[in-house]
Amino acid sequence: MHNLRNIAHGIIEFGEESAPLAATTWDPSNDSLICAFGPTEHDTLLTIKRFKNAYKSEDGIKIASWDAPSPNPDLPVDQVLNLHYFADAGLITLVLAGGDIVTVREDATSDQDLIEIVGSVDAGIAAAAWSPDEELLAIATNADTVLFMTRDFESIANITLTPEDFKVSDHVSVGWGKAETQFKGRGAKALRDPTVPEHVDEGNLSKFDDARARLSWRGDGQYVAMNSVLDSSPKRRIIRVFSREGVLESVSEAVNGLGAAISWKPSGQLIAAVQHLADSVDVVFFERNGLRHGEFSLRLNANELAEIRDNIDLAWNVDSTALAISLPSRVQLWTTNNYHWYLKQEIGFTGPSLSSDLVQISWHPEKSLRLSCSGGGRMRTLEYTLHVSRGPMNAPHDTGTVAVIDGCKVKLTPLRAVNVPPPMAFDEIEYSDSTLDVTFCRTGNEFALLHHSEMTFWECNYGARPISRAKHIRTVSLAALEETASSPRQLCLGPGGEAYLLSSDAGMGSSRLHLYLEHGVNSSIPLTANAMSLFARSDYERVLCLESDGTLDSLSTTCDPDGLSSIEMEPMPTQLPSSCPQTAVWQHREGCLAFGLSSNGVLHIRGAAASLTIPGCSSFVVAPTHLIYTTNQHLLKFVHLHDGELSIPLDEPEKDERCRNIERGARLITVMPSAYSLVLQMPRGNLETIYPRALVLAGIRSAVNDRNYKKAFLICRTHRVDMNILYDYAPEQFMRDVELVVKQIKKKQYIDLLLSSMSKENVADGIYKETLLMSSDVSIVNRMNGMALQAKSPTSKVNAICDAFIAVLEKDRSRYLQNVVTAHVCKQPPDLAAGLTLVSELRTAGDEAQLTQAVEHICFLADVNQLYDTALGLYDLEVTLLVAQESQKDPREYLPYLQSLQDMSNLRQRFAIDNDLKRHGKALTHLHELAVFDEVTAYTVKYKLYSTAMTLYRYDAAYTKILMALYADYLDSRSKYKEAGIAYDFVQDYTKAYEAYRSANMWRESLAAATMADLSDEDITSLARNLAEGLEESKDFVDASSIYQDYLRDPQHSLKLLCKAH
Repeated sequence: MHNLRNIAHGIIEFGEESAPLAATTWDPSNDSLICAFGPTEHDTLLTIKRFKNAYKSEDGIKIASWDAPSPNPDLPVDQVLNLHYFADAGLITLVLAGGDIVTVREDATSDQDLIEIVGSVDAGIAAAAWSPDEELLAIATNADTVLFMTRDFESIANITLTPEDFKVSDHVSVGWGKAETQFKGRGAKALRDPTVPEHVDEGNLSKFDDARARLSWRGDGQYVAMNSVLDSSPKRRIIRVFSREGVLESVSEAVNGLGAAISWKPSGQLIAAVQHLADSVDVVFFERNGLRHGEFSLRLNANELAEIRDNIDLAWNVDSTALAISLPSRVQLWTTNNYHWYLKQEIGFTGPSLSSDLVQISWHPEKSLRLSCSGGGRMRTLEYTLHVSRGPMNAPHDTGTVAVIDGCKVKLTPLRAVNVPPPMAFDEIEYSDSTLDVTFCRTGNEFALLHHSEMTFWECNYGARPISRAKHIRTVSLAALEETASSPRQLCLGPGGEAYLLSSDAGMGSSRLHLYLEHGVNSSIPLTANAMSLFARSDYERVLCLESDGTLDSLSTTCDPDGLSSIEMEPMPTQLPSSCPQTAVWQHREGCLAFGLSSNGVLHIRGAAASLTIPGCSSFVVAPTHLIYTTNQHLLKFVHLHDGELSIPLDEPEKDERCRNIERGARLITVMPSAYSLVLQMPRGNLETIYPRALVLAGIRSAVNDRNYKKAFLICRTHRVDMNILYDYAPEQFMRDVELVVKQIKKKQYIDLLLSSMSKENVADGIYKETLLMSSDVSIVNRMNGMALQAKSPTSKVNAICDAFIAVLEKDRSRYLQNVVTAHVCKQPPDLAAGLTLVSELRTAGDEAQLTQAVEHICFLADVNQLYDTALGLYDLEVTLLVAQESQKDPREYLPYLQSLQDMSNLRQRFAIDNDLKRHGKALTHLHELAVFDEVTAYTVKYKLYSTAMTLYRYDAAYTKILMALYADYLDSRSKYKEAGIAYDFVQDYTKAYEAYRSANMWRESLAAATMADLSDEDITSLARNLAEGLEESKDFVDASSIYQDYLRDPQHSLKLLCKAH
């Protein structure tokens, strides 16, 4: 879904008096170009020049020049086959077709030669290539040999090419990916052997073959591929693969019409070559073992096929993302995704000096999308960036429309409506010229395409139902640019529908900005610096221009009194620290925030209150409320955008809603805030639409703040968010708006879902904790109010909500009966009694329809056995019968029991029910009301209900004394002697009382009770002596002394004990 957007374009015109440009190479140390000019038939002078920040031919710095006549009579003019620069040594090497290998020292010392011929091949050289590590030079000679030389030009291998080389590889194809190996169903013909192709290529030469040889190294320098004609009968063209040591590893399978062009993908997967067919030219791919592995067509018409012949060259960029195809009049840049090849850019070369020679290509060795192209007396230096041409992301226009350039076609997909995986698309338009750039207007209903010589405007409406597909509106000619040799680069639509066009002029180091309205060109102004990009602000109210030094300018259109429009540029207060190929600006009340992603993956954020740098960023998108970006650690992060200081989330996807894991290598395509979704593209090309919690929760919070509870509820329901957030986010507001909640949600099943989802957990302080920290934000006020409300309220959260809903729903019980029942049952613990009381009221009222509905619903929500017991506890046998009938109980279980209850008196019936439900306290109450004291005492003793019984008979002294005596015996049997003694004391049974006190070691109470009992003096004395001895044994000498003194009349022993105590 990415396009190539031109961010830098320099043009140098050499003129007819200059020698033709023969070869170019990059010096990555200072980003300059080294060019070789000549020789020609009329002038054998070979000149080397350096161009750094140059835009005119005279700006080139001459390094060296010398006469280079052809040493071979069969070669009219010598030719530069390879030009290479060693940045570490300041050395330039040239390999000439005549056989000479020449070095040029740019900063030669007095003891060094400026120009030196370090070697020569007498038979002449057909092709040469340096390895990527600059340690080996591979040379194909005209004598059918291959030489491998070190950096010091010492030969390490000399391989002779023979017709027997073809036997090195014995290829067997099993037909992976071929149509004949695919399953076609039961009705298909009998499957044939896929290893036996229907047509076997013999390797016939193309009629355009000129017998040239080509060399190309793999990216790691371990293998080199050679494309040459095999001297056999009949002749055929093959690709040989040699190891670094010069060992022949493999030979390609036979392919008819194979061309001379070859380029090995730096990642090492495929070798690209060209195949000439009767009606097309294809780029074909080979594996290292020589087997063919796919192809794609160059989409050339008959006239172009006749013109091109075999003048085609291929060149991969350094990171294998783009394949440049050189043709006589243009260069095409292709990329691939999802097994489809896209023509992303076409660089045209026009002019009177243009010949049928190939346009030469030289990719930058470090900057992956920077290259130089030369042809027709003109050299272009270009730099591209991967750019997503997306529509607006502001609601309600966030349809997620993305445009993908594919040559003369533009594929459009509104991702919000249809997630069509590339290379397919929902809508596709085709024009006669290839497209350079795509831009959308602020509503997304109009977009413009930039071509080489014109602009076309289109309209669509992908948000309508039915969807309105794209159709052409008008065309604007760019003939004025062609007359000034200016090359269009980028296009951007302004807020009023005006079009801003960025172009580069030949011979100038700056860009030019043009303004187009519907009636034509209004104005154009030169820019003092080279502009990198044009883009719309996040709110689409302004078009901005980014210069190469990071300066941001705001563009606007003004009209003079004569009605002529002009462009005004105003520097923005916020600037980026460096050039950033991908840029966005977010506008807010106090100012703006600028975002720029540099080519090395650093995301810069600059604003009045923010200055942040985020390393390891791979892509980013600025939504109305969030900065969203992906990292090299395969994380998707969200940053809330506001006026204050920005907070960058940590790498904690398990704890923070603003961070989540994504697939390795995924990139952001677009975001649709009103749908709470965004689209990611995986490395293999497929699309994934996800609904991040950060966007979903932001939508819920915004809806709650706006008191739009239906919207918030539906978001929670759709995205399975805990419904508690509706209350926990703003508790006080929610409790005030319960009636509004019911009014907005309306549907009974939705209200039931809301009530049944409530729990005591506060999700706003837990899993859905607010991550936007702003003092002025409404959400913070809501949160503080909610915390205060929860601190004040002693009632549980769930019960408070249910009570509030019941109060509102009771106003229209006939409509919301089901919800009232749900509110009772959803309390914690469930208030089943209240729910069944409601059922009883309906039964009394005689409303059979609502009664049936209520019984069925409450039985659905709660455990039927628990409901049955609760109904019994209400002493309403009719409701109990209704619940039992709704359950799965056997009628033989409950009907006889209910019938027996029906035959009892009221109090006896209630006693039986409470006794069966093990509510013994209430059952005892019913026996008390029946005035059957014998049953009361028996029931009390059986279930140990002494306290309850004595409370019931607290005003009847006789019965209380009987019950207390029973209670005392119970306590004594349980070894609770102190309590038993008190109880015996209460009923004046002092004999048992003193024994209980004695067992409890309470000597005073025991002696006092014994004194009141009918005991003799001897018994009391014996009791006192036993108690004293026991105290003496337990070392309680003071209490023992008191007994000896007061009860035993033994002061002498009492004194001894006191002495022991002290």
